Amino acid sequence: MAKLQCKILLADDHVLLRDALSSLINSFEEFIVVKSVGNGRELINALEDGVKPDLIVLDLNMPLMDGFETAKWLSKYHPDIKILILTMYDSEIALIRLLQTGVRGFLKKDTHPSELRYALKSVSDGGFYYSHNTTGKLATLFQKNADNHSLIEKSLLTDIEIEFLRYASTDMTYKEIAAKMKITPRAIDGYRDALFEKLDVKSRVGLAIYAVKNGIVTF
Repeated sequence: MAKLQCKILLADDHVLLRDALSSLINSFEEFIVVKSVGNGRELINALEDGVKPDLIVLDLNMPLMDGFETAKWLSKYHPDIKILILTMYDSEIALIRLLQTGVRGFLKKDTHPSELRYALKSVSDGGFYYSHNTTGKLATLFQKNADNHSLIEKSLLTDIEIEFLRYASTDMTYKEIAAKMKITPRAIDGYRDALFEKLDVKSRVGLAIYAVKNGIVTF
């Protein structure tokens, strides 16, 4: 009796890459792509329309609703669906944010097809998969620096800090950001100054660069 194929929903906003990845995954006898979408909102619509994947291969950088937001939504409403992240970002902050959403694996987009297959098998069988490079980065988070503070402390950002970072990376004034977030300008100054110290940057440009480098803001 033939083993049932693992049903995969693929989410990536680049059509050519998505189609190529879908063809590659379908060439693995253990897997079948039952649906491909371009962003998190389309993914939610697919699930609400009755698509029932066993595993979701999720791009981190997508418009409208990115991989972080999508993984967080899935963790809340479909915790039984396993998630494997494909990303160009493997910074500590990106990895920690994803771990907090319950994803089971990370893969860089330049990975070899054989590693992709192995990662899919590991995650679909109920395990986890992190590349060697990712594992090393995660290990460094728990090392102590010269001031005896865990590096992980700087990698943990609250939802409101992440929201502020996203707005701070636009051309909005701090007053406009305060109105958007429905808090006072004084509170905005507080978040800004706290992040300057927490992230060891000295300007709004530094905040924006940090946000882009760590996948919090994408273009």
